[in-house]
Amino acid sequence: MSAIIALSLTACATRAPMPTVESIDLKKFMGDWYVIGNIPTFIERQAYNAVEHYELDSDGNIPTTFTFNKGGFDGPLKTYHPKGFVKDKTDNSLWGMQFIWPIKADYRIVYLSDDYQQVIVARKARDYVWIMARTPKISDTDYQALVQKTEDLGYDPTLIRKVPQQDLIDR
Repeated sequence: MSAIIALSLTACATRAPMPTVESIDLKKFMGDWYVIGNIPTFIERQAYNAVEHYELDSDGNIPTTFTFNKGGFDGPLKTYHPKGFVKDKTDNSLWGMQFIWPIKADYRIVYLSDDYQQVIVARKARDYVWIMARTPKISDTDYQALVQKTEDLGYDPTLIRKVPQQDLIDR
């Protein structure tokens, strides 16, 4: 009987695989993405004005520049240069991101608006997530809808931090 209960609990705890979007036009995806909200990694916990910039090189790799002000809008500028690469070239939605050699992090594009203005990047482990947009600010309605999408994927929405962003005019 205890084996049946344990098996039932294990089945309930098993999550569906993390889905990805059907297809991404990498050229349209390249450029600046403002981090609107996230479950932050240790380097992002005090990030303000966080922006990821993607470029597609001739080898199909995606050199990335991640910048933010640490601790406040006037805080020191931090810049990182991870290397992105597409793992599944049939739909371009499953990436790896390498901040430190030889570690390659799982990076899944799980939502992308039709107009390439908003995106959710998640991880199979459901430990980190990034809500990003082409503009530094989005409507509260859009933000709440994107947070809901992360919850539907199995994330705890209470862990998501809204990243402070200033409009370029405000900077």
